Amino acid sequence: MNFCSDNVTAVAPEIMAALATANDGMAMPYGDDPLSQSLDKKFSELFETAVTIFPVATGSAANALALSAITPPFGAVYCHTQSHINVDECGAPEFYTGGAKLVTVPGNQAKIQATHLASVLEKSGAGIVHHVQPAAVSLSQATESGTVYSIHETAEVCRIARTHNLIVHMDGARFANAVVNLGCTPAEATWRAGVDVLSFGATKNGAMAAEAVVFFNPALAKTFHYHRKRGGHLWSKMRFLSAQLDAYITDNLWLQHAAHANRMAIKLAEGLADLPGATLRYPVEANELFVALHPEIAENLLADGFQFYRWNHDTIRLVTAFNTKEEEVIAFVQAAQRYACPALIS
Repeated sequence: MNFCSDNVTAVAPEIMAALATANDGMAMPYGDDPLSQSLDKKFSELFETAVTIFPVATGSAANALALSAITPPFGAVYCHTQSHINVDECGAPEFYTGGAKLVTVPGNQAKIQATHLASVLEKSGAGIVHHVQPAAVSLSQATESGTVYSIHETAEVCRIARTHNLIVHMDGARFANAVVNLGCTPAEATWRAGVDVLSFGATKNGAMAAEAVVFFNPALAKTFHYHRKRGGHLWSKMRFLSAQLDAYITDNLWLQHAAHANRMAIKLAEGLADLPGATLRYPVEANELFVALHPEIAENLLADGFQFYRWNHDTIRLVTAFNTKEEEVIAFVQAAQRYACPALIS
């Protein structure tokens, strides 16, 4: 009954089976194995355009290394105040870019609004030697509040970025959950809307440790081999990263897993929506819920063995995953309902 994160899960059986198959026999190192060599073609089919893909082991590496390839040391990366690259990566983007500055942009529901971005960029000091120079915009999809950019919202941000000659990066740690929510193709959610490079997440959705940096603009990928090697993410036994990514997108496994996680999140939200002493902080559009919950309810739920993070003094975060059981969701809601009225009376 652990709703702390989608990182708490076991590895999906399909991914584990793919790893076992990849473990048979010898294979050339550093991405020269057949599985790794086939990923560009397979991901190009998935995204309906020619892409260049680089497997890495962690989401932080995917984000930081992607930004290092598109941002000079004197550059600025515009991101939301709550974005993972700004709050949760221990300065990795600044480190790997050699000193680029993260410039935060506020916005409701952890989204960058195009109008806010335009206003910030107009005052950015482009061309002035005393200022960091605008280089990139980074969007989180889904966001740190569990919300999802619509295709139109993404396109509008990309349009503003293009006006100012910025490259657009998308942090897609929960990209699968966003695509399921949007009901669109991966292409429509990315390059067709104007995204240049995507951090394609798999670990939160059933992989053991596998992410990918996907370049939709081949020119941006020319030096990425060196960034990845210098950053320590050129795995010698790359086949074990590639096997995970290959299995992940085969037969739409990634979308099936995300669809289940999203359904469980919606079921949780529906169960808590009318609960006395509980308020949903944001729309539930992916697999995360932020719930303002009476402290006594939260304490009793923790005592019952349910696990979740306290996000701040009055809000908890609940995250569902590809293998969240429906009975666990029902049990959580029923327990919260039992404790709701006494908590309010006290």
